[in-house]
Amino acid sequence: MDAVQRANSGHPGAPLGMADIAQVLWSQFLKHNPADPNWHNRDRFVLSNGHGSMLIYALLHLSGYDLSIDDIRQFRQLHSKTAGHPEYGITPGVETTTGPLGQGLANAVGMAVAERTLAARFNRPDFDIVDHRTFVFLGDGCLMEGISHEACSLAGTLGLGKLICIYDDNQISIDGDVRGWFSDDTPSRFRAYGWHVVEDVDGHDANAVTQAIEVAEATNKPSLICCKTTIGWGSPNKAGTAASHGSPLGDDEVALVRETINWPHDPFDIPDDIQSAWDAREAGAARQAEWQALFDAYAEAYPDLAAEYVRRVSGQLPEDFDEHADAFIASTAEAAIDAATRKSSQHALNGYCPKLPEMVGGSADLTGSNNTLWSGSRGITADNADGDYIYYGVREFGMSAIMNGMALHGGFKPYGGTFLVFSDYARNAVRMAALMKVPVSFVYTHDSIGLGEDGPTHQAVEHIASLRLMPGLNVWRPCDAVESAVAWRAAVSSKHTPHALVFSRQNAKHQNRSDEAVRHIARGGYVLRDTGSKPQVILIATGTEVQLATAAADTLADKIDVRVVSMPCTEVFNAQDAKYRDSVLPASVTRRVAIEAGVSDLWWRYVGPNGKVLGVDRYGESAPAADVYNYFGLTVDGVVAAVESLL
Repeated sequence: MDAVQRANSGHPGAPLGMADIAQVLWSQFLKHNPADPNWHNRDRFVLSNGHGSMLIYALLHLSGYDLSIDDIRQFRQLHSKTAGHPEYGITPGVETTTGPLGQGLANAVGMAVAERTLAARFNRPDFDIVDHRTFVFLGDGCLMEGISHEACSLAGTLGLGKLICIYDDNQISIDGDVRGWFSDDTPSRFRAYGWHVVEDVDGHDANAVTQAIEVAEATNKPSLICCKTTIGWGSPNKAGTAASHGSPLGDDEVALVRETINWPHDPFDIPDDIQSAWDAREAGAARQAEWQALFDAYAEAYPDLAAEYVRRVSGQLPEDFDEHADAFIASTAEAAIDAATRKSSQHALNGYCPKLPEMVGGSADLTGSNNTLWSGSRGITADNADGDYIYYGVREFGMSAIMNGMALHGGFKPYGGTFLVFSDYARNAVRMAALMKVPVSFVYTHDSIGLGEDGPTHQAVEHIASLRLMPGLNVWRPCDAVESAVAWRAAVSSKHTPHALVFSRQNAKHQNRSDEAVRHIARGGYVLRDTGSKPQVILIATGTEVQLATAAADTLADKIDVRVVSMPCTEVFNAQDAKYRDSVLPASVTRRVAIEAGVSDLWWRYVGPNGKVLGVDRYGESAPAADVYNYFGLTVDGVVAAVESLL
């Protein structure tokens, strides 16, 4: 309450209303060590209703995390550890960035999947080295968001028994009493998903909350505990109303709350006895030491498994992976594969996944189209946690947020596929991956008007450009099997950057290139071919349009020296030093043509005012792919004509 008042900004209602529940969970159930927030066998706590951020900041400070009372005073101030919504990587103890409602809940489903699957891989009789729960606080807004259905439906199907969600059922949102727009029978909804549900728990009765959590921990289903609470509890004039939801209570009301709850202390003054009672460092250290003794015995009994577990949870690749990847890329180049790049993607997965057991794939009901299932994949089901592939069903948004949660949990490198056009459904989860800097691989196939007969509803036109606008996301659109192998290597090697890997439905020709050019693919853009000693025109292309550029260069070779630049990843190319970028796109060559079967705006950055862009600045047409390409002038003749117009 005091922090929100000092900032004159924030949401005091949910923290006041859920404080009793939080006290029970954090003092009696949550297994964690404030001195080591990264202890891997800790319970995960997710505040999905992230607008109530002062609740988790109070909990972290009181229990002994590296979050001082001065940090609390700096709530919502520039560069503080206590941002307006909890941010992963900034505040110790915050497991995921929350605020976009429903996504924290979906992240938690991913964490629970990761715990269950990691346990199936590594636990042995008498050695449950992976054994923790995922606890979630959520509110009405999280349940109104559609992603809650996607994620919770799958959680029930998979039987995630260590996922325990506590619903702050205060019936208030920003607009007021939610019963005017949210009259769902939430308990019945979750029972239909296959969850264990406890109804009508008094969220201000510690004994009732304790009993509900104890029962939830004993079940083998995911649990929803529905707690009736009063938003803004303790506020004489604003409790139970929307007035306490998203605005400071005001100095006069804060003074009245102090009287009402008999709290005579000054702002930010925590009495020593209360601070000491909350301090969880000693108990947390004891829990971790007990686990470490178990793990040490496990390491003696199963040294190889223990070493692999440490490698996995630390996010390190196998020592010989770089050597393996080099050999695989070289063999792919030698094989000279002509194939749709979605097939080349699958070829890369078959090359890398046997070496990387941490890879967990999936698809939003498009496995056969996305080609995300490699030859050794095994499905994860309610009866078999020891798999590496999730059939997500038609849940693009849920899939993406669940993958974020798996990556945040650690021990896995998740990837999942859908059509590129449906990245729109998943967009905010992709954005959150970029914001949190988690290395998730989003696989998008059917990348353009090359989709063909399904028409403009399915033909991605603006999607690649919009993904490229997202800070912190590397978008790869490879032109053949070699570039696909390099793109996948970049994705699986990443520690702090998510990747969007964009692949074609239509066939792509193998591009012959020198060994040096193969090495330079990883720099995002490179010289694929020069038809003479000094280029007079530069053709820049990505994906299947690269084959149009090389064919046009061959056609023009007798008239003019042409350079073909393949630029599979603009973000990586832009990050290269100026000397390299100029070696690929010398400033002296101003006659440039960019070719990509999508909106043209981005490419003017590379061709300049004297260049041309062949793109698609409108929605597509329903016809065979070749006919659609011809209709939009994306042909060899079209590229040649564009070059000739510049001459």
